[in-house]
Amino acid sequence: MSELNNIVLKILENGKGILAADESTATMTKRLESVNVTSTPENRLLFRETLFSSSSMNECIGGVILYDETIKQDSSKKKNIAKLISEMGSAPGIKVDTGAKVLAGSPDEKITEGLDGLRERLKDYYKLGAKFTKWRGVYSINKNHPSKLCIHANAHALARYSALVQECNMVPIVEPEVLMDGEHSAQECYNKTSEVIKRCFEELILHKVDLKGIVLKPNMILAGSKSKEKISNEEVAKLTLDCLKNSVPSEVIGIAFLSGGQSEMEATENLNLINKYNNTNFILSYSYGRALQQSALKFWSKNLEDIEGTQEIFNHRAKMNTLAAQAKWSKDLEI
Repeated sequence: MSELNNIVLKILENGKGILAADESTATMTKRLESVNVTSTPENRLLFRETLFSSSSMNECIGGVILYDETIKQDSSKKKNIAKLISEMGSAPGIKVDTGAKVLAGSPDEKITEGLDGLRERLKDYYKLGAKFTKWRGVYSINKNHPSKLCIHANAHALARYSALVQECNMVPIVEPEVLMDGEHSAQECYNKTSEVIKRCFEELILHKVDLKGIVLKPNMILAGSKSKEKISNEEVAKLTLDCLKNSVPSEVIGIAFLSGGQSEMEATENLNLINKYNNTNFILSYSYGRALQQSALKFWSKNLEDIEGTQEIFNHRAKMNTLAAQAKWSKDLEI
């Protein structure tokens, strides 16, 4: 068993998932301002350190995706953030793409950038303690999108990124996100997500990426946020599983879903049902941002010094999702 495969298994063992705390400064500023907290480096670090030093880091969170600013910061106890996360029993990771930009030739679509100079940056992140990385490709659904150009360009970038990451002895999270925004049906989401994932794996194989040493971070199969054809949680679970079975090679072990605009409860309930019906060999867990942090952030914003209270809220959400990753969650466990 390869070292990269061992990292994947350690991050996702026993229902553990991944905390996505890799919001850019601009995104984190919006989140903080939405709860009337001033976005300063100190406040961004204070909230994140509160989560990173909680008890669920050892029990539920197998990995944390960091942003460039955070992995270079020291905690209030003058300890590097990556080291703090490691000592709490979790694996530090890092977002390495530089964002989605306008795709030349299809100006309404996006291509993720960040390949230039990536090999050197990866070496630096590895020295800082990173065990895994993340790169996100983004695709929108409407009558003409995602185009074949967008699907191909982002798959190629994800594969080049993954090959470089494995070369540097880290695990790449491969995140091809088909956005929930729009009026599309769940069937359209299924069709486009299948096409996107299949093309990603064609490119990953072409680039000789070890599929046992990656984590796939896909969207669930959902109707668009403005769709009039909503489907049940049971249908979400069954369509999502069917899509993965038909699109993802069996060599892949770890799959950690993004929450993608679902509420905290929806993201947990859907994950639970997916695992209830899981008849594959995939480990199916979570890599959530807002769906893990939002309640904790709202609570913390009322009193930035109430560390224990904030951690209690975060610990509960992490515990619920870890139970869901083992098909052991139920609504009566919620506070």
